[in-house]
Order: sequence, then structure tokens, then C-alpha cells
Amino acid sequence: MSTTPVQRFFALVLCLAVSLAAAEPFEDTPGASARDPDYAAGKAAMDKKNWQEALKRFQQAALRDPDSADLHNYMGYSYRNLKQMDLALKHYRRSIELNPRHRGAHEYIGEAYLMLNDLPGAERHLAALRNICLLPCEELADLEKAVKEYRAKRK
Repeated sequence: MSTTPVQRFFALVLCLAVSLAAAEPFEDTPGASARDPDYAAGKAAMDKKNWQEALKRFQQAALRDPDSADLHNYMGYSYRNLKQMDLALKHYRRSIELNPRHRGAHEYIGEAYLMLNDLPGAERHLAALRNICLLPCEELADLEKAVKEYRAKRK
């Protein structure tokens, strides 16, 4: 039984949708951790909230892949949890510089701006996510919620 071009097209779209749904929500290159033991160890440390170990491992992985937007995003997240906001912002900005559509970096830097009481900074990244997420996405919903909660606390 042969397939028509339309059937092949829809099969391709379905395959892409399934692979995107299975991807880590904050990563642009899913599977990178499977290829790099330091990257994998960094994610494992991050899951345990061992921010110092996560940072150390992500820095090692970044020596091999210095232009990974995902690694810079995770380094920013680790620094943020270590309360080193200047370094967190530096890595989030680098992640966005490498990939201006990096949803995770926009969410995380927006949350960092809220921690620094910079609502306009957070709103810039919320607007960016609204442009990036043509369909509902977790990062947009999370940052919208954080901004809403921030505003409620300020009233």
C-alpha cells in the first residue's frame, strides 16, 4: 500500500510533534546530556538542588561546547539558585544571544528580573515569550504566573 504526499506530510508533522512533546521543556538540543557525561551529571545535580555541583559540571561541559544555549541557560539557573544574580544574568543573556528564541532562558531571566524587583525587565521577556510561543507553552505560562504573583504582592 503506497502513501500519498499528503499522508507522508502528516506523518512527518506527527513525528515532529511527538519528538517535541518528549523534549525537555527548557532545552533546545534534547539528548545533549546523553552525549556528555558532565552535562548529564549537571542535570542530575540540578534535580537534587546541588547547585554548586551542577554549576561545576555544566562549566566542564561548556568547555567542550561553549556555544550551547542550553548549557548557558542551566549555568544561569544554577547561579541564580546560588544567589549570584550578576553571573546568572550574564549566562541567561548569553543563552539568548546564542538562540534568541530560547524559551527556557526567557522564562528564567524573567524570573530573575522579578527577584531583582525589575518588573519591566521581566515583562520584556514575557513579551518575547508571547511572540515565540505560537501555541501555549510551559515557559510562557510559568512566567505569566510569576509576573501575576509579583504584581499581587506589590499591591
